[in-house]
Amino acid sequence: MPATKAERHLLAWIGRTDLKAAAGDPEAGSGPIAQAALAEPYRAIHLLSDFSAEETKGYVKWLSDQTNARVQPYPSKLSSPTNFGEIYEAVTTVLDRLQAIKKELTFHLSPGTPAMAAVWILLAKTTWSARLIQSSSQAGVQVADVPFDIAAEFIPKLLQQSDARLASMVQGAPDETAEFSSIVHRSPVMARVIAQAKRIAIRSIPVLIEGESGTGKELMARAIHKASPRAAKAFISVNCGAIPPELVESEFFGHKKGSFTGAVSDRKGHFERADGGSIFLDEIGELPKAIQVKLLRALQEGEVTPVGSSEPRKIDVRVIAATNRTLIEEVAAGHFREDLFYRLAVAIIKLPPLRARSGDISLLIEKLLQQVNDAATDLGIKHKKISASAKNLMLQHAWPGNIRELLNTLQRAAVWSDDEVIGVDAIKDAIQLSPRTAPGADNILNRPVESGIELESLMAQVARHYIERALENTRNNKTQAAKLLGFGNYQTFTNWMNRYGVTG
Repeated sequence: MPATKAERHLLAWIGRTDLKAAAGDPEAGSGPIAQAALAEPYRAIHLLSDFSAEETKGYVKWLSDQTNARVQPYPSKLSSPTNFGEIYEAVTTVLDRLQAIKKELTFHLSPGTPAMAAVWILLAKTTWSARLIQSSSQAGVQVADVPFDIAAEFIPKLLQQSDARLASMVQGAPDETAEFSSIVHRSPVMARVIAQAKRIAIRSIPVLIEGESGTGKELMARAIHKASPRAAKAFISVNCGAIPPELVESEFFGHKKGSFTGAVSDRKGHFERADGGSIFLDEIGELPKAIQVKLLRALQEGEVTPVGSSEPRKIDVRVIAATNRTLIEEVAAGHFREDLFYRLAVAIIKLPPLRARSGDISLLIEKLLQQVNDAATDLGIKHKKISASAKNLMLQHAWPGNIRELLNTLQRAAVWSDDEVIGVDAIKDAIQLSPRTAPGADNILNRPVESGIELESLMAQVARHYIERALENTRNNKTQAAKLLGFGNYQTFTNWMNRYGVTG
């Protein structure tokens, strides 16, 4: 539903004419921003400013006196008001903070430089679908109807670059980012994550990827490596939780012949094998404290010492670590070294769970079913399609096991279904036998508390379970589902759906 005028938010760069208007220059009139603010009501006016703090503060006060809207400044220092990349970064930083009101935004083209206007146009015509306006003392305030093909021609000759370079700058990403195309998505939350990862990829800094099991942390790590200057070198993947504690040091740093029983020859560790490239330390939170100390030293000194040797060896390795825990909470609980955390978490990527990726599940079903069909010969099955009703059932599931569970469910359903088309019953059976949803596999009321439990997670699991069952029983009639679960009204039920990531 389009936003009403009173709900709209205006975004603009403060221009020189706006400052002149605030200073009382008669030739400036009220200035483009005030002219737009007085022409129609806005809930808030968000102003990016490359001017000094004093000039910005003075203009914000003056504009606040002219309008009832809240005026919010965003200081954005640029090396040049025509620097396309810096303007893009400044604008998208502000827009990321305004995601909740995405459908209510208006971009003002008139204030500022042509480069600033070009960025507004490109964003409005690609990822933000914002309304565009322009104003002048002669014509007043007008909606700017700019088709995208004209938008490209709007950019001044001064700013014209090759199409590939321009597209890269619009996305705020390095030129070589083809590897990220393997990450299937169309949801805004994943688009933001990938945009962050693209910026991080070109810098040789440590990265910490956090996310639930099955969210694709290794796929993201490989994409970061392959989009980096280290792409031609090795990518070594290490599952920290799968190495016996007594062997971790040898696996990481190598060993000399005879250094311990079974060491029949010299062996390079994972860090030496990754020299010049990247090492992916999956489930970093599982490392014993003693190894955390040695890992920290290796990262600080840029060298490793094999077990049984006294001679350190220099290494040049980019570390990409991953965990299904919140590592800063592990630090607070005393389970992970704080100094190592800050060494690893120079850049943090938080992968959202599948239930929070609205719009992605349908794409993933198609992509993963294609993978299943590509392996049809190995699985001993015919190529499969999925019925609309079965797909709808999958769209309603919360997928606590994330993408891994989704793939496993499709594989089971494909193997068990004799028909060419996978139907509802096959999907139901496959979901019910998922390790996280199998009958009797998880008695939620009788878990031992001695070793600790995550009560909030359990409550969320129960809520999602019964919300989904109620929707299934009422064929997605939310009013009837609300009654089945004892909610007083439809809106309360909808709030619970949103809270626990259930789609309907």
